[in-house]
Amino acid sequence: MNISGLKFGVIGGGIGGLAAAVALRQRGAQVTVFEQAAELAEVGAGLQISANGMVVLRALGVAGDTPVAGLQSHGTELRDYRAGRLISQIPPPAAGPTYYYHRADLLGLLHKAAIRDGVELRLGAEVAEMRKHPSEAEIVLTDGARICVDCAIAADGGRSAIRPLLNGVEAPEFTHQVAWRATIPWQRRDDFPRAVLTMGPGRHVVTYPLRDHALMNIVAVEERSDWHEEGWRRRGDPEDLQRRFADFGGVVGGILNQVQEPHLWALFLRPVAATWQNGRMALLGDAAHPTLPFMAQGACLALEDTWALIRSLEEQSGLSQALVEYEARRRPRAEKVVAAAGSNARNFHLQGPKRLAAQLALMAVGPRLSKKYDWIYSYDVTA
Repeated sequence: MNISGLKFGVIGGGIGGLAAAVALRQRGAQVTVFEQAAELAEVGAGLQISANGMVVLRALGVAGDTPVAGLQSHGTELRDYRAGRLISQIPPPAAGPTYYYHRADLLGLLHKAAIRDGVELRLGAEVAEMRKHPSEAEIVLTDGARICVDCAIAADGGRSAIRPLLNGVEAPEFTHQVAWRATIPWQRRDDFPRAVLTMGPGRHVVTYPLRDHALMNIVAVEERSDWHEEGWRRRGDPEDLQRRFADFGGVVGGILNQVQEPHLWALFLRPVAATWQNGRMALLGDAAHPTLPFMAQGACLALEDTWALIRSLEEQSGLSQALVEYEARRRPRAEKVVAAAGSNARNFHLQGPKRLAAQLALMAVGPRLSKKYDWIYSYDVTA
């Protein structure tokens, strides 16, 4: 199907939404992005884009062979929490390196590409309702404006306001885990930067450098039951963070002691959506398949969705058939990756004899551990 001239409305100006907008516009569609925030801004945080996501960024012309805003990873170190003792090292995936991005930097690259390619961005545009009609989708904004498009793509995140239109209201499940997120100034350079995963009973910390080593990104996850609020922009108390991870030593202990402005992110989870589309609307990214962050695949899955959507539109003869094909292509892959992230949550927080046994096993198999996830990293949705 030739989508040149068709009108698409993309709900959400995050990584998935902007990537989808760029891909659609590059094929001649008229694209408007509706973002409820007054500006495209992100709480300072890092993300990892592995090879399966990088292929999409390169295909969109957002990243080159040597990404300008990303920092190439040289693998992952696994460490014990008490003194930071090295347990094992995991080399980079055979499929290609992972890159560490400041989220705002990657968003900026996608924003620049969207403007370059002629995407219309409507900021401060909150969607109140969406309706499916036989020949179009109607987007209703909270200010009363009504916009009709041929197809609406909902990329509005794990708390999507559009997903319930396709799946009904779903109560999220609290995973009893809370993530602290922060960045701190960093001046130590490393010719071979790596992520460091420091594991302790019921807790773990992931750190990696950003912006050419100018910042250190921190995600500290703990098991908790005293939580009732879903969300990820809540300001945290740095003293509370440091108290909860006070027994983490070594370099990571020093990093945690430097945190001044943490944010808390309660890890609620919804299942992979039972219904992704209805012939005129489709879900993309976390709106379709929210995932725990323990495989660092949230952004990568959204980028994969983007290309699978484009391919389905190009290969099918009509919009309805294309959206059916898109869902069929993406659901099995999303379910498998989401399940892998969930199993890692358990592995990172082992206690007692199980933790010691796991460390012994990691010493032996750590160097080969990346092969376990080759099926994730080597997947090339553009091939």
